[in-house]
Amino acid sequence: MRYDTAVYFQRITPGEYDETTGNYSDPVVTEDKRIASVTQSPTQPKGDRKLRIEHGSVREDSLTVRLLNPYPKPFDRIRIGGRLYSADTALRLRNKQTFVISEIQAVKGG
Repeated sequence: MRYDTAVYFQRITPGEYDETTGNYSDPVVTEDKRIASVTQSPTQPKGDRKLRIEHGSVREDSLTVRLLNPYPKPFDRIRIGGRLYSADTALRLRNKQTFVISEIQAVKGG
């Protein structure tokens, strides 16, 4: 198993309210980089039984992210390359951590 993919844990701080304009400033996104093993999650009915036992049902097109050391801070989403993901499930062991993540669909403004 190769730990060769840059994974960015993002924390979003909402923008502050400006009383003079009545608007909120843009949110601030901070990132923490970790190196992980990222693989496609098996979704076939006879897929990885251990994964289904640990994480329950797995959504189609989800990814499995494995870290050698658990990520200790709270986060809102995960970025891999130019795509954003939400953590569906997390499993924390003594020295490792595993996430099953699915892509966040972009909302198009109108």
